[in-house]
Amino acid sequence: MNADTVQTGLAEVARLALDYAHDKGLDQAELSIHQGTGVSVTARQQELETVEKHNDAQLVVNVFKNQKTGSASSADLGEHGVREMIDAAASIADHTGADDCFGLADKELMATNFDDLGLFHPWPLDVSQFADLVLECERSALQFDSKISNSEGASVNSYSGTSVYANSHGFYSERQLTQHSLSCSVIAQSENGMQRDYWYDSNRDPSKLAGAEDIGITAAKRTVNRLDARKIASTKTPVLFDANTARSLINHLMGALKGGVIYKKASFMLDRIGDGIMPDFVTISENPHLPGGIGSTWHDNEGVATLEQAPIVTEGQLQRYLLGSYTARKLGMQTTANAGGVHNLLVSDTGQSFDELLALMNTGLLVTELIGSGINMVTGDYSRGAAGYWVENGELVYPVEEITVAGNLLDMYRDIVAIGTDRDLRGNTRCGSILLQKLTLAGS
Repeated sequence: MNADTVQTGLAEVARLALDYAHDKGLDQAELSIHQGTGVSVTARQQELETVEKHNDAQLVVNVFKNQKTGSASSADLGEHGVREMIDAAASIADHTGADDCFGLADKELMATNFDDLGLFHPWPLDVSQFADLVLECERSALQFDSKISNSEGASVNSYSGTSVYANSHGFYSERQLTQHSLSCSVIAQSENGMQRDYWYDSNRDPSKLAGAEDIGITAAKRTVNRLDARKIASTKTPVLFDANTARSLINHLMGALKGGVIYKKASFMLDRIGDGIMPDFVTISENPHLPGGIGSTWHDNEGVATLEQAPIVTEGQLQRYLLGSYTARKLGMQTTANAGGVHNLLVSDTGQSFDELLALMNTGLLVTELIGSGINMVTGDYSRGAAGYWVENGELVYPVEEITVAGNLLDMYRDIVAIGTDRDLRGNTRCGSILLQKLTLAGS
């Protein structure tokens, strides 16, 4: 990175670490530094419960010598601390096994573009203003309906920091990042019992967060709507995962495509590149250069340049795995710039709104909450607790709870009927509601 883009003294810490690693005779070294400040304020029952401010700094170093590797981390960014950490990493490398797949990503793959992606938007509020925000958010929820009987609180979190990656190829990248969120969770009560629900928003830019009143009211609405939930008999039925839960289906797929589980032959997606794993109307791509995106970056955790709109599934056909340099070498492939994960997944839609998906399903289950993580990554077997609403004639009839949805992810992906336009934009996976042809429900 050009010197004009360096914002802090972290470049000197990186230079010191890499120079010392070179002087020790290590073959290669890489490091990441994260340094930032944050504030968190929580209110419950209209009283401030916690106010936390924190400053953090961490340096992580990986070193390579004679096809061995060692890692160490520290919060001490001073010269003595940095050298001690390099010494510790080198000592660990001396005692590990050799592997010819260890080492930095290839030099020619390093990123060269560092234009501003709009990831830094500080929130210039003081603690009293953050306190006013969470009190307003919770108050809106508590006043929404007399059935709201209690609160688990409202909270706001704001973080501003700097992230550095450097390696002995001469690569140096420094980015300033922010992340902000506001949430509320309340409890409602009727003669048939209590229910809880929540809502939140998250964004790098605080001006794009939903308002405190809106978040509180949405949390309250969701909670009241769950009152008097019923159990249903076991059956097989169409299932619509709302946008908030649908992205988990996509994230399970991404987990099965990671190079680590592929080279260990521990994934239900093994040997499926080129196969049709979803209907031909489904396309999934990474969009790492999206301005302001949660996963936006010009490079992965190894400095490898990311590609614009990198396809993963095209018209239902699996295009690739998700590889860093180590797993790529294990598989005899090339890194896909996914060391550290995926970057702003975008899932295509079939043009229907959420209400149109309900009408298309006609009768079945709408899932709005998933519980537990009963996923077998080797076989794809899927079983999770769920709550939501029973739907008849495209209309919500009553809330349901204490059910289990079960199937196999391979079948579930092939049984996708439609994907909505109601994309959830709050995270790294941008996906609308997903309608499946049929799933097994285990109920009463």
